[in-house]
Amino acid sequence: MSRFKWLLLVGAVSLFAGILHQDRRNAAAAGANTHVTMRTYATLEEWQTRRVELRRQILVAAGLYPLPVRTPLNPRRFSRVRHDGYSVERVLLETLPGYYLGANLYLPAGAVRHAPAVLIPHGHWKHGRVEDNPSYSVPRLAANLARQGLVAFAWDMVGYNDTRQTRHEFGSTGAEELWDYGPLGLQLWNSIRALDFVQSLAEVDPARIAVTGASGGATQTMLLSAIDDRVTVSAPVAMISAYFQGDCSCENAPGLRVGTNNLEIAALMAPRPMLLVSATGDWTRHVPAEEFPEIQKIYALYGKAANVQSAQIHARHNYNGASRSAVYRFLQQYLIGNADPHPPVEPEREVFTGQDLLISPVRPLPPGALNGAGVFSEWRRQSSQENQTLDAQTLRERLALAMGVTWPGKVLTSGEDGDLVLTRPGEGDRVPAVWLPGDAERVAIVIHPDGSGAARGAAETRDLQHDGYRVLLVDAYQTGRARESRHGGDRFYLTYQHSVDASRVQDILTALAYAHSLDPAELRLVGLDRAALWTTFAAAVAPVPVILEADTARYNGTDQEFERDFFVPGIQWAGGLEAARRVLASPARSSVVAPQ
Repeated sequence: MSRFKWLLLVGAVSLFAGILHQDRRNAAAAGANTHVTMRTYATLEEWQTRRVELRRQILVAAGLYPLPVRTPLNPRRFSRVRHDGYSVERVLLETLPGYYLGANLYLPAGAVRHAPAVLIPHGHWKHGRVEDNPSYSVPRLAANLARQGLVAFAWDMVGYNDTRQTRHEFGSTGAEELWDYGPLGLQLWNSIRALDFVQSLAEVDPARIAVTGASGGATQTMLLSAIDDRVTVSAPVAMISAYFQGDCSCENAPGLRVGTNNLEIAALMAPRPMLLVSATGDWTRHVPAEEFPEIQKIYALYGKAANVQSAQIHARHNYNGASRSAVYRFLQQYLIGNADPHPPVEPEREVFTGQDLLISPVRPLPPGALNGAGVFSEWRRQSSQENQTLDAQTLRERLALAMGVTWPGKVLTSGEDGDLVLTRPGEGDRVPAVWLPGDAERVAIVIHPDGSGAARGAAETRDLQHDGYRVLLVDAYQTGRARESRHGGDRFYLTYQHSVDASRVQDILTALAYAHSLDPAELRLVGLDRAALWTTFAAAVAPVPVILEADTARYNGTDQEFERDFFVPGIQWAGGLEAARRVLASPARSSVVAPQ
């Protein structure tokens, strides 16, 4: 018996138990309201490895990996108003060329040098950073922090108050998703730039910077703390939950929570101090008993279990006086070093109006400010410019990350007489395939958009057989025998699942890994019709020698082409077809394009 047939038999007999009867990718999809559980990590090393993956996943979903060039903020500070114990200024930051972020800077009274600072992203209350009511008030939070000797900086969500060059909810068109352009990424970039600004102030100690926000502001608190180690203390309020992940586009982006959830993302703050503030009257009511202990387990891996704390407020969804008092106490302990902190009593209600805090009544945006289409154009321009500077290996990584694909370390098989099902251990995917006889030393994989049946009758397959190749015909995801009914999930389906075309690329990589494990002298990959795109991107990211036959001459790499024939969120942000071609043409690349 040949080595090839022996390996095939072993796959069919001993690995059968690892194959599922239905592809897990077609099962009910996770969504914003799915009850999630935290994965268990036995060692710190295991968590640290996962931590790197998660941080990268967040940045990729946001379109910020690697972080873009930080262009000058050109900060404008004006209209300082002095109050009892503090002053407040209006601030405008140019976070992207031609795009402006409105904000307020609260400073303690008197001369201030090297004070701790607190960043305050706001939630989805109607008036945003100027909202002032008994259940939620950014101005009262910021003013009282300044009275305690801390610098406070509050800025707009996109589409709110002074930051209206885009709407708040956008990013759902095909082109926007292809470029990873949406409110989550733009807001996270604004948060990073807000941190840049605050850290640069002479009034601020750059080593003592906290961030706190409620609801959607807590989502930004969580995300910024997860990806930026300059945040030293964090206090997300009324958001972190195993029962609800957020239902606004600024809290969701394609790929953000594939295989993960807000508990893991919040735990990326570890071992830095974090206070989880929850409410009895919203989706965070389980935090003390469920979410907090799970996150604390991650802190315990560092030997810092006491650095994460929980405070629950008997109220509906809020950032009210009681929640603020809990945060004041925590910040005094970890930012100022008070061993026995006592939260200050807030003064009687102050009335803040837009006239006190907003920029637009006082000053228009600078000349040259972009409209919504212009901001999107600038985002695309910066991404394209960055891709031009990247080497082939980095482009390859970005393409793989955008598609969410990996090279399997092992492929399980079931079946006999050349009729197989391939799967990755623990993933639950099913990839039907069939062998056509030929020389085991020369293997060709053929992919047709209509599956293995159509591939069998293709002239290219007949030519390969005539030339003596052993041919593997593969039914990539939702083609041929792999067609199954699918659950569509909620409107943020792609936040939790990969796209159909990305899954097809993964199946091609799975087939390549399986064929490569048989140690053929030559491995050829053939993509027919629309599958030419699938195979081109698979060959570009595959880490083994592959000879690619895929006619993509009819494609120019436009957004319209990708929307129609290869819809993968973030693929244009990662460089698109030009990047794949550059990788395949690079001298160090193992895959080569066969002459057409």
